[in-house]
Amino acid sequence: MNLVEIPKRFPLQRRLSRSQHAATIVFSLGSAVLLWHFTTQLWKLPSFILPSPARVWQRFLQAVLDGSLLRHSAYTLFEVLCGLTLGAVIATLLGYLLAKSHWFERLLSPYIVASQSIPIVAIAPLLVIWFGPGIFSKILICALIVFFPVLVNTIVGLRSVPEELSDLMRSLKADRWQTIRYLEAPAALPVFLGGLRIGATLSVIGAVVGEFVGADRGLGFLVNVARGKYDTPLVFVAVFTLIAMALLLYSSVLLIEKRLLTWQQRQDEARSTF
Repeated sequence: MNLVEIPKRFPLQRRLSRSQHAATIVFSLGSAVLLWHFTTQLWKLPSFILPSPARVWQRFLQAVLDGSLLRHSAYTLFEVLCGLTLGAVIATLLGYLLAKSHWFERLLSPYIVASQSIPIVAIAPLLVIWFGPGIFSKILICALIVFFPVLVNTIVGLRSVPEELSDLMRSLKADRWQTIRYLEAPAALPVFLGGLRIGATLSVIGAVVGEFVGADRGLGFLVNVARGKYDTPLVFVAVFTLIAMALLLYSSVLLIEKRLLTWQQRQDEARSTF
């Protein structure tokens, strides 16, 4: 292979793969909507059981025009972002301590595992009772559900750093901050971002669980209100908005990952060349 041709071919291959990926997504979504439409037409189901896609779209436009969807979505998104940030920061700091101290890990791991064995649905009412039905309890629920995957991936990422490189940094008399900046953080970043992707999607679940337990705003509250009124199209609108929110957060982490791991992508492209 001529090495001069490599830079020209890779962008073309990436554009083709992106086009194929986008076409696959559009085809899949279109097929699902058509199947949904034909199901409602074939079985003649009432709207409060299974509304048609057109009825859900009309309800979506109505919720957008009266401002209710934007208001509840903004409240839930704020809870999710705050909970995701809080849970990720605490999990990263604690994960670093656990990765560096086996004694500290043996001391805290039983409590951490025990906390994850309890369903978040069972903890949420207690947090609402202790901290009230306001936004703070919802942020704590989001942080708790984000905490464990980010913690585990932080520990795994830091412990995957080759010992030879750590010895090299010590031989160069690098201090703790230099070791973190130039060795441990870049080496652990791919695994850490994988945990953050999981946490980003789970944080939406945490916010909805908290709003189900007790809230006067948010998409979870909107689902409760719509369910009580048998407004099933509005339930579909809220659920699809939650899905879009989770996809947006997941895609944002992927974008950050691509920005921060360009060096790894170049290495992979170089390996695939030869």
